[in-house]
Amino acid sequence: MESGPWDVRRLPLAEGKTFLVTGGNAGIGYFVAEQLAGTGATVVLGSRDQTKADAATASIRSHVPHARVRHLPLDLTDTESLKTAGARLAIDRLDALVCNAGVLFEEPSRRENPDGQELMFATNHLAHFALTGWLAPLLAEGRVVTTGSLVAKSARLDVDDLRYTRGYEPKEAYSRSKLAQMLFGFELDRRLRASGSRTSSIVNHPGGALDSLTPSRPPVHVRSTGTRLRGLPSGALLQGKHAGAWPAVRAVLDPSAQGGQLWRPRVFGLRGVPTLEPVKGKLADTELAARVWAASVELTGVDPFA
Repeated sequence: MESGPWDVRRLPLAEGKTFLVTGGNAGIGYFVAEQLAGTGATVVLGSRDQTKADAATASIRSHVPHARVRHLPLDLTDTESLKTAGARLAIDRLDALVCNAGVLFEEPSRRENPDGQELMFATNHLAHFALTGWLAPLLAEGRVVTTGSLVAKSARLDVDDLRYTRGYEPKEAYSRSKLAQMLFGFELDRRLRASGSRTSSIVNHPGGALDSLTPSRPPVHVRSTGTRLRGLPSGALLQGKHAGAWPAVRAVLDPSAQGGQLWRPRVFGLRGVPTLEPVKGKLADTELAARVWAASVELTGVDPFA
């Protein structure tokens, strides 16, 4: 059941809690971090780029007085960076891990991470899969919030070729990675429930979030007058990245949110305040999710909450 009215601009206080947002230095992740910082929580920006993290931290503090923000150097393409994340956080408890960071490459040539995995699948899915496993001891009563995408629903995921060595197409590779990521979120919750764990796994997607509809946060994001005007027609159906952050933020903060749920924008899943969406179709395919899980364990050497 969905709780009562949720005001995206009047969020519940979360003082004393700590939230890690991967990719919190830019895009939707930045606005997830900014909004969570407004609750009084400590927000950790997981980012490999110190300069961008510093810019994001400064921007958040300029919009959220007394914000508690820190940076965790985190490279999703580096196995050692993922493995040591928990120790470098230097905390006893993590209240939420927001698996937000993602990459989308448009060039036709296939790219790999240092472990030989297709780069979008490795970054968007496998890295978060492994990171969740390494941070599991800190998430004993926390939430894992996975940010997927609308495009996942149309993806064709070949579990026998997760390296995507056959017929590579970049947009399809991205869609596959987001489907795997969302399947992971739902399968994680099933395994947590079966084990009696008090950790929750919640999935969300941001709908249609465009830079042209996103308010400026210089130097993180600068929207010119021309860009804003060109984006106005899209505003009837889509939204900015600040609004795309709302489903993830609700999944982190709403006391009534439960493991296994999917949160998305209210209006056709494209724009508006966050609401629940039934989990169906490919996202509800438990056999496919279990196969992706097993393959991910094999590829990363990590089994989250095993």
